[in-house]
Formats: sequence, structure tokens, C-alpha cells
Amino acid sequence: MTPLREVVDRYLSAAGDFGIPVALPSFGFNQSETERIFSAYDEDYHISRFFHFSQEQGTSYSINGFPASHVAIDAEIQSIL
Repeated sequence: MTPLREVVDRYLSAAGDFGIPVALPSFGFNQSETERIFSAYDEDYHISRFFHFSQEQGTSYSINGFPASHVAIDAEIQSIL
């Protein structure tokens, strides 16, 4: 499993700041890795509350059975890193 810190660092590298939707391919994982990593974090209540998935234009992924193309992460995630 990719460490949460690495996922957040990749997010910030793509977004520049918290709260901005980032296309899932921007994380640099292949499709199966992206779906596995984000589905696992989405299942963890303590982590998932900081992740906000959306379906926008672009490549669609299945995150726990729901379509998503982007994710925005809240700044408050820093409290659990």
C-alpha cells in the first residue's frame, strides 16, 4: 500500500494547495493501482472524510464501485499524517 504521506505529497504537487480537484491520472499510478489505493483509503473512515471524489471530464476510475475522475483533499488531513 502506498503510504498516505506519499499520496498527499503527490496531490499537493499536482494541485498546488489543498481543496482543489486533481485528475486521478496525475498521481502517476496505473489504473489498477489507482483504484486499489484510493478504494482502500476510501474504506478507512479516519482517512476518507478528507477525500472528496468527483466525476468530471477525463479518465474514469472505479473507487469502491463508484465512478470518479478527480479527488480533492482537505487540508485537515495533515492532522493524521
